[in-house]
Amino acid sequence: MSVGSGAEAQAAGAPAPAASGAWRLPAGFRNFVRTREVGLVLVAVVIGLLSGLLVAIIWRASEFAHAILFSIPYGTRLSANGVIPWQRIVLVPLCGGLLLAVISAFYVQRFKGQLADAIEANALYGGRVSMRGSLLISLQTLLSNGCGASVGLEAGYTQICAAFSSQIGKRLAARRADMRLLVACGAAGAISAAFTAPLAGAFFAFEVVLGAYTSASLVPVIASSVAAWLVMRQLVHPSFLVVPGVPSPVSVEMIGQMMVIGVLGALFSIVVMLAVAFSERAFQRLTALRGALRFVVGALLLSGLAMLTPTVLGSGHGAMQILLLSNPTWLMLATTLLLKTAASAISLGAGYRGGLFFASLMLGALIGQLYSTVLGPIFPTFALQPGTAAVAGMVAVATGVLGAPFSMICLALELTGDFSVTVGGVVAASVSAMIVRELFGYSFATWRFHLRGEAIRGPQDVGWVDQIFAATLMRTDFDTARADLPMAEAQKLFPPGRVKHLVLLDADGRYAGVVGSPDVHDIDATEGATLAGVAQQHDQFLFPSSSIRDMLAAFDRGEVDILVVIDNAEDRRVVGTVSEAHVLRTYSNELERRNQELYFR
Repeated sequence: MSVGSGAEAQAAGAPAPAASGAWRLPAGFRNFVRTREVGLVLVAVVIGLLSGLLVAIIWRASEFAHAILFSIPYGTRLSANGVIPWQRIVLVPLCGGLLLAVISAFYVQRFKGQLADAIEANALYGGRVSMRGSLLISLQTLLSNGCGASVGLEAGYTQICAAFSSQIGKRLAARRADMRLLVACGAAGAISAAFTAPLAGAFFAFEVVLGAYTSASLVPVIASSVAAWLVMRQLVHPSFLVVPGVPSPVSVEMIGQMMVIGVLGALFSIVVMLAVAFSERAFQRLTALRGALRFVVGALLLSGLAMLTPTVLGSGHGAMQILLLSNPTWLMLATTLLLKTAASAISLGAGYRGGLFFASLMLGALIGQLYSTVLGPIFPTFALQPGTAAVAGMVAVATGVLGAPFSMICLALELTGDFSVTVGGVVAASVSAMIVRELFGYSFATWRFHLRGEAIRGPQDVGWVDQIFAATLMRTDFDTARADLPMAEAQKLFPPGRVKHLVLLDADGRYAGVVGSPDVHDIDATEGATLAGVAQQHDQFLFPSSSIRDMLAAFDRGEVDILVVIDNAEDRRVVGTVSEAHVLRTYSNELERRNQELYFR
């Protein structure tokens, strides 16, 4: 494979490769893992056990921070505590924001280019995740959640588990495809442990991190997910969600209402993603809000919302359960929905680190409950039971935000154990996924990549495309001629069949266009005619750093079959030529190689 240099990869923001002298596992074990599927499964189990342990540690650390900082009983949910001293509501997010500002000022710039998450690492860098950068992200996530910011810990869980998985892959000298699979195993273990939902964790890895499902990847991912789930159950004994009431039975009316909830959930998920983007732009455009002041303003706004209701603090696990069990009014549901959305957008916009995974579940449950509460008195025999509607809304909004419908369907099944609710979840998730894909085109993670200028639409391995450069594909044995060379003399010097193209240079040796052999010999050599008169592509050229994606786009725009590579736009010194046929052949060969790695491991 033709790839760019390590310096070019670093300039693109890729995590630094492991040093050549990095410690590796014994060669016999590495060979066993590379050649035997059972070896890869054993490594996946180790990753799952480690992931469950890491999630349990962060979980406990967050609960301890909430108990100490907000003066609540240890083991209770922050958002479920209705009485929290107002002084702590104001001071804790503020102090946490100032601490995060210090970390950002002194450390984030040092880790620039090492802060790729599991999705970006698998899409662009072949599963290489920086350990130091991941530790920083996980610490920031824990501090953000611990000080009450309206963000979830799931991003931190996934980041640190993916980092350890990547480190294990490096010690195994794993192939690119195996490295990506191991990172997916870490993410599966993280989500499985976080929600005590092994199926949801596995499908999260397939849909969000790996971007593909194959029989070869099934067993390792499932093994990691189940192992992490078992560890979490032993260490934490989490109780996630109790859905009250008797689920609505499957019927035509039920399916129709699930479709309506799917539409509402899809539209609301788009609103949530746009709200986060708007909040980030608003904080960035106010030039005064840099560094610590940005966190201060965000903390004060968050505290103001928390004064109205503490349910906006933290990820919202406890508040979601209370709202499901307390039969709230439509006004309370609508108010909580708006305040929680605003709190999450403000927290992320101000710079607090975290994710929208659980926030999307809570907001979706509120959407479903609000639907049932409003419709119930009007159509008492027709409306969905609140618990069923809440699960459907949860699946719909989370699908829109995460772009992972099967993960959310499995989560609904594992939370309720009820077939009828799961059928409704399938409908709601499908409708939501279709609408978000048609109207918006992104999940929350890929939308944020888009805002940063990254052309990532999913976790599929596209990084190799940007690692094939014109410098590695160009030919340097091209024919040149002076642009002012008389046509008659050119016809003598370059007879038909000797050359296909001539690269023209001006009197200073700068690029001046391209002339095809037919253009030289198909016209009469009148007096005064020169090659410059038939030159083409004066302003069409490539640079040595142009990727294969750029080359293919340039060939399409110019409708030509050869392009010149110049050193820079100022000097315009020709260093090589690239043909469209060679670029397409290289792209096809590399694509076939990636498909073989994926399906014929």
